Amino acid sequence: MDDFSAPAANILLLDSESVMRAGLRDALESAGYLVVTASDLGEAVARLTEMRPDLLITRPFINSMPGRTAADYLRSKQNGLPILIVAGFLEDDRIRVQDDVEAFYTFPKPYSRDELVAKVREVLDVVRRKT
Repeated sequence: MDDFSAPAANILLLDSESVMRAGLRDALESAGYLVVTASDLGEAVARLTEMRPDLLITRPFINSMPGRTAADYLRSKQNGLPILIVAGFLEDDRIRVQDDVEAFYTFPKPYSRDELVAKVREVLDVVRRKT
């Protein structure tokens, strides 16, 4: 599954559920990505002072805050931060409005580890072509 044609990407993974966070981190690290995790918005802001991620991955809700709101706030801390929201209900209008936002991507659940890694590669390829 490893693809060494592109440099490893730094991913900030923001997920308030520890089991989901651990599973996503394991899948991404197994594919060669460098993953830094955060369980809430404050922790994610702190991580952004330490790194410039190539991609932020989050879910539709972080604690009780909409993931899109959290992602937009984090993007205000690092302009142009690409965002991938992994969601089970992408038909929701709060998610669908992403169509007008640059470098904002969605990925529906359920998915396999391989499908997740493929989506992350796809998004990072798009982001790299634009820079």
